[in-house]
Amino acid sequence: MLFNSFEFFVFFPLVFIFFFTIPHKYRWALLLAASCVFYMYFVPIYIFILFFNILIDYWAAIKISKTKKEQTRKILLAISIVANLGVLATFKYFNFFVDNTSVLEQLFGWNLNFRYLDLILPIGLSFYTFQSMSYTIEVYRKKQIPEKHFGIFALYVTFFPQLVAGPIERPQNMLHQYKSEKFFDYTRVSSGLKQMLWGFFKKLVIADNLSVMVDAAYANPEEQTGLTLLLATYFFAFQIYCDFSGYTDIAIGAARVLGFKLMDNFNVPYLSSSIKEFWARWHISLSTWFRDYLYIPLGGNRVKLARWQLNLMITFIISGLWHGAAWTFVIWGFLHGMYLVFSIWKDKILSKLIPSLTDTKSIILKGINTLIVFHLALFAWIFFRANDVNDAFTIIHNITSINLGSEISNSLSALSSGQTGRTFFKILLLALFIIIDPLMDSITKNKIIISNSILKWLVYSAIAASIVLFGYFGEVEFIYFQF
Repeated sequence: MLFNSFEFFVFFPLVFIFFFTIPHKYRWALLLAASCVFYMYFVPIYIFILFFNILIDYWAAIKISKTKKEQTRKILLAISIVANLGVLATFKYFNFFVDNTSVLEQLFGWNLNFRYLDLILPIGLSFYTFQSMSYTIEVYRKKQIPEKHFGIFALYVTFFPQLVAGPIERPQNMLHQYKSEKFFDYTRVSSGLKQMLWGFFKKLVIADNLSVMVDAAYANPEEQTGLTLLLATYFFAFQIYCDFSGYTDIAIGAARVLGFKLMDNFNVPYLSSSIKEFWARWHISLSTWFRDYLYIPLGGNRVKLARWQLNLMITFIISGLWHGAAWTFVIWGFLHGMYLVFSIWKDKILSKLIPSLTDTKSIILKGINTLIVFHLALFAWIFFRANDVNDAFTIIHNITSINLGSEISNSLSALSSGQTGRTFFKILLLALFIIIDPLMDSITKNKIIISNSILKWLVYSAIAASIVLFGYFGEVEFIYFQF
């Protein structure tokens, strides 16, 4: 079920009403049933895949906690991880594997004869797989007591606000919340609804309006001018941010309305002044997952410099593959890994040549760094969004071959056309969003409190009116549903 659908606008109020009407001891069952209905709205049969993961990890965690022999505990953890990753590999990566082995067959004359699997990728598979795995790993590390109540554990994996696109939660944050009684609180409910409203604004007004031009430009990049592709690439940077952070705002807000606290997943990442800071602000739940369960176990930065750099590259290349089974995602991850490796060397060199420069708090220097980081991320987004590697290089070639004079002249001569007018409107809308987003981010996270009730309602009435007037109501799926 899409958040931006009529069905959700019926579904969520009903869940809310029943949740605060029935006794506390039955609420977990209501939320579990509602979460199953929410998920089955996409492809009903895939609920069995979801519960396969749940059953495996529920069983493995209990067995791990009861076993004292370390070798047996490792085997049980391995069973859990292999089962989870096996499902992920089958549905998400098998056909990618077949594509690449076919190239090897042609090169070496092999006859492996692998066949494609005609499977639809289950919505949110990567998200709930990682969330379920984190539970088993935490039990193995003795940082989490296994959950004996199967329904509560199933709810931990399936909780509908964050089921299909995160945040990827940890058991320490969520399991106890399903057991504690929730009471209706007007202030909390109002706060949750306001964050949902801001999320809908990001999705319907910004992301979905920008997607029209982005999709058209990236569908046939060889037919587009460099200026069009450059503008579409800038648009995509904000489309994916507003789409994904908009989903997160709706998820966090919906959970808060019901009395649950989900972790933050974004913190205005395009204001980052370093790539390291960018990854501390973008998709926080995934970046910390990879940090805790891959990067640190590999040795993190507690090893020799060469190994540290290798650990970064491995982590980001796998992160790229997590996003999708295509070489474009691998290159996207590779680029971010290289950015971080380069930043290590840059800091080492600058600290020796110009020690004072690395310690400066200059606003100008920070602003320059922020622009550089944004454009590094922007360049990587080309590979993330392109249909394939060839398209990505076509886009880069066309952008770097821009003849600004003629292309701007052609754009101005077409000013009277409706298409150009809509493009300018989107630019103005985006400029307004860039200005107000940091402020609204602080307000929705209660860093800034609007004490004046009239001003408060004027702000949220303006957001609601903008959604009605400028929102794109085509029920466009969230980008991260494909992951």
